[in-house]
Amino acid sequence: MNATQPQRQSFIRAFSLVEMMACVSIIGIIAFMAIPSVTRMRGDSERNLAIARAEALNLAQASFMQVRGRTQAALDWAAASSSDSKYALLRPYLSFSETTLTAYLPSGYTITFAPSITSMTKVALNSPTGIIYY
Repeated sequence: MNATQPQRQSFIRAFSLVEMMACVSIIGIIAFMAIPSVTRMRGDSERNLAIARAEALNLAQASFMQVRGRTQAALDWAAASSSDSKYALLRPYLSFSETTLTAYLPSGYTITFAPSITSMTKVALNSPTGIIYY
């Protein structure tokens, strides 16, 4: 080595404990702020899915009446005693329908069909927190 050149010290630069704790606390703060937003978005998406499915059932009712005719549709609808049997009548008129009404709607949501199909009343959508007017 040349005597005029200073010697380079080789050492490994590492994170100190304080720097690591600062990183972990920043990540914790970000997670603390993000988790409520994610859960709220999930609840909103389930609500929107339930509304979309209720609207699809309303359109299926209209198609059912158009295909079968007003009188025959009213007779078939009156003969269907439960919501599941009414859903079975509407299933051919739905895209991507599940086998049961419970599987068709998101968890915690229920619908109530009108007693008469000729009135063309929307299905009533009930959420875990109450009735949804859509």
